[in-house]
Formats: sequence, structure tokens, C-alpha cells
Amino acid sequence: MTNIRTVAKKAGVSVATVSRAMQKPDVVSEKTRKKVQEAARDVGYKPNMMAQVFRSKKTHSILVLVPDMSNPFFAQVISGIQKAVRPRGYNLVLGNTLGNQQTERDLAQLLITNQTDGIIQLSARYPLDEQDKGGHRLLPIVNCCECVNDDSMPTVQLQNEEAAKAMANYLVGLGHSRIGVITGPPESPLTIGRMAGYKAALEEHRLTFEQQIIVEGDYSLVAGEKGVAAILSCGVAPTAIFCFNDEMAFGAMRELKQQGLRVPADVSVAGFDDLPFSKYMNPALTSVRQPSLDFGAVAVNQLFELIEGRVMRQRHQLLPFELAIRSSTCEASNL
Repeated sequence: MTNIRTVAKKAGVSVATVSRAMQKPDVVSEKTRKKVQEAARDVGYKPNMMAQVFRSKKTHSILVLVPDMSNPFFAQVISGIQKAVRPRGYNLVLGNTLGNQQTERDLAQLLITNQTDGIIQLSARYPLDEQDKGGHRLLPIVNCCECVNDDSMPTVQLQNEEAAKAMANYLVGLGHSRIGVITGPPESPLTIGRMAGYKAALEEHRLTFEQQIIVEGDYSLVAGEKGVAAILSCGVAPTAIFCFNDEMAFGAMRELKQQGLRVPADVSVAGFDDLPFSKYMNPALTSVRQPSLDFGAVAVNQLFELIEGRVMRQRHQLLPFELAIRSSTCEASNL
């Protein structure tokens, strides 16, 4: 019968080393871990996961609450989470909540009932009911990307206000004095932060804020199309449109072309996220680059500080941004 001793003999290590490699893979070297994994695969050894959970009181899984699995930005963040948890011997449980708060709460009960070791929440809500909060003790829950102002959760987020201000400043620097905006939902912390940055740039350059060229969206392709149609219906088109994510920017560029306008010769377009295929658009999209993989990795590091009971080095982390300048924007003087 294949057992842990067979694996140890095949790998040329002790039984204790095999046990550590399987139960706490982060405490052994990568070389040893791979040797044990290969030996287990070669001899056909399958560890009794239920027994491991009973002994360690750990499920070796984490739950990721995703508001929209079809959103390519979230897909990138999840990839970052996956890469960070695999070396630790953990698996992911993905909960596609579709933005529904009750679904989030139902799934988050997996933590309360010890069916997962921690939660990474990707939307701006605390996922548990008030009575389930840990009092002064932080539960192993990390809020990532779209963050809520709740000290019950560590957070990982972008410098959204500074990023939006930098993009607006860039467009103003190209000579654009009327910059339309397609926002996200008004209650979203992302929308609030990015609008603050946009307004700060206008104030800094003493430009007029025009409410009629600010249109609410929902981060979808269709919202970009409808947003452009709404902006153009107000009269003279702005010389630039800043979309609060790349998907809306793709829809915006399509609608501008449908309306007979050239990008960027007639209207410059900028996005936010810098999705992998943004540079393959025609024209290639200028965008705010978010470190999507880093979001996942940093959130995992924070979560394991909580799971392992370590003192958190930094409860709230802000990640940097870059401007990815491409051919969807040009100087207003060339219009």
C-alpha cells in the first residue's frame, strides 16, 4: 500500500519532511517541495485531506468573493491570488456573487463554519453580518481592489484619486479643455476617488466643470457606448473622453466610430486598468495601468498574516500606478 513512508523513501527525505511539505509547504525549500511532490506523483500517493483538516483545523483553502467573474480586470487579480497561494499549498474557492450582498453573506458563512481559512473580498462591502464580526479581533478577511472604509478589514487598493488626476492632467497637457467622463456607479469608492482626481485636475488648471459631459456607467462595454451617445446628445462633443475603466473605453471608441468620429483625430479616449488587450485595440488605448497581479499577491500576504496569527506589518496598502500612453490620445491642437 502506498503511504507517506513510500513517498519519503522515493524522495530521499524523512517522513517528517514529507509531512511538512504537504501540510506546511511554505516552511520547506522549493527544491524539497518539488522533490516530494514528484515522488508522491510517481508512487501514486494521495494524502487524506479530511484527516489533515481534522488534525490541523485548516482547510488549506481560501474563498475569493468576485462581483463579476466576466470582468477581465478581476480575472487578472485572481491570477495573482492563484500564483501566490499555490506555493503555500492552498487552493482557491471562487464565489461569483454577481454583486449581490446576500450572496456574499451566504458564501462568507464558509469562514464562520470553518469550511475555508480566509476570504479575499473584491467588492466594497464587509461580507459578514454585524454579529459575525470578530469584535476587536481581525477575522481573516482582506478587502482588495474596490475597498470599503471599514477598519474590520485590511485593504489593498490603488491610489485612485492620484491616478485619475494624473490622467486628467495628461489630457489637459495635450490641450484638451473639455474632457468628458464616463464614470462607474456613483456609490462605488472607485468612482468617488476617480471623480475627485478629475475635479482636482480641472481646478488646478482653472477649467470649468461641465456636468452635462459627465455620464454614469457601470464598467461594461455597453455603458461605454451609451455614455458616448449621451455625451454627444448634449451638443458640441468634448475633445477628449476619460472612461473609468478600459471596457467602457472600448465601447466608447466603437460608438464614436459609429457616429462618424475618428479616435483620436476628432476625440481622444483614455481608459483605466490597462487590460492586457488594451494595447491591441485600434487605436491602442491610453490607460492608467493598475498592477493587477500585485493586487492578488499583496492581498494573499496580508491574509496569511491573519491566518497565521502574525502581527500585521501594514493594515492598509496603497499600490502605485503608471500611465500607459498610446495612440488613442493626441494633442488638441491637431484636431
